[in-house]
Amino acid sequence: MHEPTSTASPGSLRAAWPALTGLSAVFLFEMLDNSVLNVALPTIGRDLHASATDLQWVTGAYSVVFGGLMLALGALSDRVGRRRVMLVGLVLLAASSLATAFVTTAGELIAVRVATGVAAAMTTPGSMALAFRLFRDDDLRVRAINLISTVGIVGLAIGPTVGGLVLAVAPWQVLLLVNVPIALLAIVGIGRGIAADDPASLHRVPLDLAGAALGTTTIVSALLTPTLFVEHGSGSALPWAAGVVAVLAAVLFVLRERTARHPLLDLALVAHPLVSSGLAFKAAAGLAIAGLGYLVTLQLQLDLGWSPAAASLGMLPQVVVLLAGGALVTPFVRRFGFTRASWVGAVAIVAGLAVYTGLGTLGYPGIAAALALTAAGLRVVGVVAATNVLRGLPEERTTIGVALVDTASEITSGIGVAVAGTALAALFTGPLAAAGWSPEQTGQFRTGTVVAGAALTVLAAALVGWGVLRARRAAVAPAPVA
Repeated sequence: MHEPTSTASPGSLRAAWPALTGLSAVFLFEMLDNSVLNVALPTIGRDLHASATDLQWVTGAYSVVFGGLMLALGALSDRVGRRRVMLVGLVLLAASSLATAFVTTAGELIAVRVATGVAAAMTTPGSMALAFRLFRDDDLRVRAINLISTVGIVGLAIGPTVGGLVLAVAPWQVLLLVNVPIALLAIVGIGRGIAADDPASLHRVPLDLAGAALGTTTIVSALLTPTLFVEHGSGSALPWAAGVVAVLAAVLFVLRERTARHPLLDLALVAHPLVSSGLAFKAAAGLAIAGLGYLVTLQLQLDLGWSPAAASLGMLPQVVVLLAGGALVTPFVRRFGFTRASWVGAVAIVAGLAVYTGLGTLGYPGIAAALALTAAGLRVVGVVAATNVLRGLPEERTTIGVALVDTASEITSGIGVAVAGTALAALFTGPLAAAGWSPEQTGQFRTGTVVAGAALTVLAAALVGWGVLRARRAAVAPAPVA
């Protein structure tokens, strides 16, 4: 494979097109993978004779492994080379996706999804980190990350539609086999467009294995807890046990990182205003998009009586803003600057949740406005928050910085769905998906959406408020030191 040796920073996006093509392919895989697979779950269930629990783990195994390993593998990438770890991860992605063709049981498919989650944890944080490091100019960095994000969002937006069309003419395995050419495209682009890491730019301290184990335990338990509460209810001991494990592991992780000679995650760097504010804004975005998406999907079909096809069209305000907003992010950041742009985006997310809480039960216009506002906020925060986190870290810690961003979003996405699901479960009597609700049940559902919306609004506002306070200190904070 051709190995570039020049370390000169490209002067334009066009000059870096092989690298950006490869990095965009990586982000496309992350956004497309689960969104396109969800459409096929009923077909997979029939073909593999899978139970409801099996189907939950087909998607859940990927998310838990992906979220749980990002910090540890991000730290490893910063030590042995971001490009090297990404290329190994892409080979694993191609191999695990190809293995889908030979799957005959639900257990085998879950194993494939676990391997795919490992590949995602090896590749996804590196896509943003390598794009950031590819350029020295902040404007080019924003444009590059915006480009990569746009490609991923296109995949997220068209995934369900493409998946449905493919299932009409081909077996469900094709939806995962498509990762093979995506991985090969990424391997070629990154191999040709990105130079091997300069040894001087790597983080040369030993890897904190105990911290990695505690961090992974914390994240995996935190991701499992909301799902277990929704699945088993608050009367079961299992979700409470998972929550206790998450808290204990988190406490031990913090203690370990404060006392370790070479911590996995330097907590002083995380406390840097640019980093902590970016993480807070990204966490608010994950909470809002996941929680609101869950509520609106149910509301359009169960309360308003829309068909699944009509409900997918009802999400168009979010899709249109996510796609069209890409062209506006860079001019917006140029006009208002990083700090003010991140504030505006984060406040738009909270405003969208507030609009849904106040107007969502009055009809579709309020729902559409909420979807558009949160999407606009996400479009800005998704680019600016990640860039701010990387700007606040030393260059040899950029990959774990992106891993932190993705981990924050993954955890709060799970919390958002859990908050929404718990509110509905607590207030609605009878089977939620049963046809022919009574007027009392309709009232209970709408009350549940208001309570869930209010809870999401308060939580997102708290995260955004904290982020704004931290961002205001960013202008006077000293530059981070390795």
